Amino acid sequence: MRFMFVGDSMTIGRAGDYTWRYRMWQHLEATLAAPYEIVGPRTELYEAAADGPVSHAYADPAFPASARRHLSGWGEGWLHMAPLIGDAVAESKADVLLVSLGLIDLGFYTNSTQTSGNVHAFVAAARAANPHVRAVLLPVIPNVRAQYDAPFAAECARFNELLAKAVADLDAPGSPLLLASVPEAYDIATDTYDGTHPGPSGEHKLAAAFATAMHQAWGLGGPYAP
Repeated sequence: MRFMFVGDSMTIGRAGDYTWRYRMWQHLEATLAAPYEIVGPRTELYEAAADGPVSHAYADPAFPASARRHLSGWGEGWLHMAPLIGDAVAESKADVLLVSLGLIDLGFYTNSTQTSGNVHAFVAAARAANPHVRAVLLPVIPNVRAQYDAPFAAECARFNELLAKAVADLDAPGSPLLLASVPEAYDIATDTYDGTHPGPSGEHKLAAAFATAMHQAWGLGGPYAP
């Protein structure tokens, strides 16, 4: 079974982060009985000084290079990943996509309706590459901008509704989709380092959201235990 992390800045992480990808790797190591692999065309972290994905300075240097693979980028959203996912799935033979996208789209690129359209395009491209691909999709989670920008907050709420509808409409027996739950008690004051990007406790909560969805719906892994 091959897992691919797909996301924006919250998923790629910055130099010095553990990342929620690391937390998920630990969870898979501890709970998944079947052989598995983490796949993807990228391994880097974002480096602020270079303003680009050029760092390999993970907080835990023992994080294996093979487990660092992903398809995520600082400032990249559904808009950017929809054209890339087909080739990424075809080349890596990914079976399960763990997707955390949407915040950057709504903040800078597209409205909720347009973003939902990119979700549909993303799923179609992934299935064209692997008709049996599975995916777990995380809604837009709490963030600092939504606290002071009411129109943006409304767009986030509407997109989450459209995302839930897309998952329900596009779910198929041979290529199931899951909507992960927004982490309970996610506190941007303590679970992020800047109101948006997860710190250690936030990383655990994001990993737990995906792990819980896969365990409860598909019997993959086990309950998440930090």
